[in-house]
Amino acid sequence: MNFKNTSLRAVLLTGAAAFALPTAAYAQDQDKDKDKDKAQAQAQASVADTAEEQAESPDPNVIIVTATKRAKTLQEVPVAVSVTTAETIERAQIRDLKDLQTQVPSLRVNQLQSSANTNFLIRGFGNGANNAGIEPSVGVFVDGVYRSRTASQITDLPDVQRIEVLRGPQSTLFGKNASAGVISIVTKEPEFEFGGLAEVSYGNYNSIVGKGLVTGPISDSIAFSLAGGINKRDGYLEDQGTGNDVNNRDRWFGRGQLLFDAGGPLTVRLIADYDKVDENCCGVVNLQQSAATGAIFALGGAVNDPADRFEDEVYTNFDSSNDIENKGISGQIDYELGAFTLTSITAYRESDLITDQDSDFTTADLIGRNFADVGIDTFTQELRISGEIGDRLSVLLGGYYFDESIDQSNEILFGQDFREYANILIGGPITSPPNDFAVQSIEGTLSALNGQDYTGQFFAAGQGLIEAYTLKNEALSIFGQLDFEVTDGLVLTLGANYTDDSKEITTNVNSTDVFSGIDLISSGQTAIFSTLLGTAGVNPADPAQVAAFAGANPALFAQFQAIAAYNATLSPDAALIDPNPLNVGGNPFIPLQGLQFLPPFLNVPNVVEDGKTNDDDWSWTARLAYDISPTLNIYASYATGFKASSFNLSRDSRPLQSDLAAIQAAGIAPVNLSTGSRFAGPEETEVIELGLKGQWDYAAGNLTIFRQKIDGFQSNIFTGTGFALANAGLQETFGIEFDGNVRPTDWLTLNAAFTYLDPEYVEFPNSSIGDLSGRPVAGISQYAMSIGGQINKEVNSAGDRVIFNTNFYYEAPVQVADGLPGFFDGVNQETAFAAARPFRREVNELSASLTYAFDMGLEVSVWGRNLLDDRYITTIFDSVAQTFSISGYTNQPRTYGAAVKFKF
Repeated sequence: MNFKNTSLRAVLLTGAAAFALPTAAYAQDQDKDKDKDKAQAQAQASVADTAEEQAESPDPNVIIVTATKRAKTLQEVPVAVSVTTAETIERAQIRDLKDLQTQVPSLRVNQLQSSANTNFLIRGFGNGANNAGIEPSVGVFVDGVYRSRTASQITDLPDVQRIEVLRGPQSTLFGKNASAGVISIVTKEPEFEFGGLAEVSYGNYNSIVGKGLVTGPISDSIAFSLAGGINKRDGYLEDQGTGNDVNNRDRWFGRGQLLFDAGGPLTVRLIADYDKVDENCCGVVNLQQSAATGAIFALGGAVNDPADRFEDEVYTNFDSSNDIENKGISGQIDYELGAFTLTSITAYRESDLITDQDSDFTTADLIGRNFADVGIDTFTQELRISGEIGDRLSVLLGGYYFDESIDQSNEILFGQDFREYANILIGGPITSPPNDFAVQSIEGTLSALNGQDYTGQFFAAGQGLIEAYTLKNEALSIFGQLDFEVTDGLVLTLGANYTDDSKEITTNVNSTDVFSGIDLISSGQTAIFSTLLGTAGVNPADPAQVAAFAGANPALFAQFQAIAAYNATLSPDAALIDPNPLNVGGNPFIPLQGLQFLPPFLNVPNVVEDGKTNDDDWSWTARLAYDISPTLNIYASYATGFKASSFNLSRDSRPLQSDLAAIQAAGIAPVNLSTGSRFAGPEETEVIELGLKGQWDYAAGNLTIFRQKIDGFQSNIFTGTGFALANAGLQETFGIEFDGNVRPTDWLTLNAAFTYLDPEYVEFPNSSIGDLSGRPVAGISQYAMSIGGQINKEVNSAGDRVIFNTNFYYEAPVQVADGLPGFFDGVNQETAFAAARPFRREVNELSASLTYAFDMGLEVSVWGRNLLDDRYITTIFDSVAQTFSISGYTNQPRTYGAAVKFKF
């Protein structure tokens, strides 16, 4: 069934905008008793409040749904959702989404090799960073607009009302790319009363954050808001090679909004934003040295001592660069049609990411360039109608269109030291000045065997891989949801979403690495055969002698051929224990295969691979919610989720094993063509969830128990030179989540959130480190918690207040990674597991702030994050071009500072 040619697409494109947020989940009319009527009235009234008034509301569980101008308390929403308010963001000095995880234990955020790469996980599920072809499993929305890729920052949103983290699959209302959950950021609309804020903060590492917002009326029916700001900081890592600091901050933004609201049925909201990032990121430390590290030392290069991994010292020979621009425009229309509201959002966004990195992370010039230029253009359009039919039925129907194009170019090139580095690894002598005798010898040997002149061509500076990729993605969804109040307090919800998704890629990749283009098995076979002929007194370089010997000794000649063919695939070490009588010592070139880092590439499309995917899927939601009492309700739900196929846009994008025979038969296989994965098939998620929510005068609590499965989870593992993308079979997690707060007085709030997760690879036989079936999933802590409190107390008759906020975030110890591909020989996966086993993570992060707030709008604060200076490894991976060496990323150290803010 193809919806792309139907009239629905035309209807969607004529709409001015669309809204894909979970408002349908909040649009149920269950408020029959007086207590709930009172809560709803309070929430609806707060729509017109300022952002500050909402943040300081005595009821932190009120959620405002501005699209329909209706409201539900957090307790009434039968969805597993965590809400972080504007006040919490401000008091906790949350600067980006990475900081948000300290408030939401079920959320984990990792920033990896550049400022543009952020990986979000909810309940242990998530992917998408470092590879532009892989869409995330956790969808990020800002004011209803899907951001398919994110650099993690939220500093360009000084007017945040709240951030909602919806846990579990949300595909029914969000469509594709919400198979693990959703992060929804909601900002304040422009106001018809003049006001604003200005804030500046200064902290350690010369951190300066400044932002401002002004809002007010243009006319009786048009209001505006303008916001802008900067975020600058020195890096907390010191590069001992360049002398510069690393992991700095250098960001600025601008954002403007217009709101048309004449008091009638029509409202229009327009938003335009621009932000710029220019940073030296992201620093990597060595965690385990190897023989390759010894070769680096022999070249005069350096790396950090693994025992001093938290000394905040890194080593490179040139600075990494991250030049990122994000810009977009969106328009939202809401039109009331009696009991129904028509809502539409149209958005267009552009992201341009230019990065370069010294990816060997040493002061030796091994990788002279690892450059990427990625351009992403995204258009989204959604049209939705929602409303009430009678007293017991609410309905939502809508459609969503997504059109995205990605243009990506990459270069990974050898540096000036790589030839001598390879010479040392091969076994050449270490001399001063350096020489390349071993490489020269191999060049001469292989030149003679292959009839070519390779002199001076192996591992030359500037050789490498030149890559270009394009990806076109078009998708269309239709969705609907019904909420039927079966009887007072009992609501049945049924929802469905149909998504049709198509992708198409092209590649133009060229390897200029001469050595990686040599068939060492064929060369070894020729060398062994020549040696055998020599033992028989035949000059292998003389065709006449060879022909004469073959004619006179056909049986022996055939035996020589068989011996050469058999030994060509044996390494010298393996040959020593091989009892086969044909064994004569193996192929001397096999150990050199590890230096063939960048083998030739088979481009797509070709006669076997068309570079296209087309997926379609139905997602479902069924839920029963029951009000046990005015203060306590319970729900049970079943939901499915869907994420379409993803393409591997990296140098490890290799044909599937199942396509290899056809490729070879077509005669298009380049030398040394390896198999891997061009793409991973769809993810399909299923969750069964039970929830209990309660809200009383001085306390509130939410308990969720769930079992969640992802069939075909798109695993994306760094291999040392690229990314191995594969479907993980079946991954399953049982979990328990709790969050709540207690307000013993009107000036004291205590809150706590706990998460228990038990994740397992039920089936994953073909990972890049072997069979993971039946093993727990590394990197996901079983226990996580966030506990904290806030004192907000008036201290004098003038109305001044003292506000103290603190939060402690804990993750139980967990192994950081399942294993490392560089240690897996294709047979014994225990070596890959053992390599990762020593690296574990435990998190103990304490944050706090103290604010004196004058009644006239001025606030003075001191703040600190990670006050205990808790240090840990966030991620590990195989060091680039350094066999059996391990690298990793460390977390941010203690930060602290002071801030002044004025609201008017």
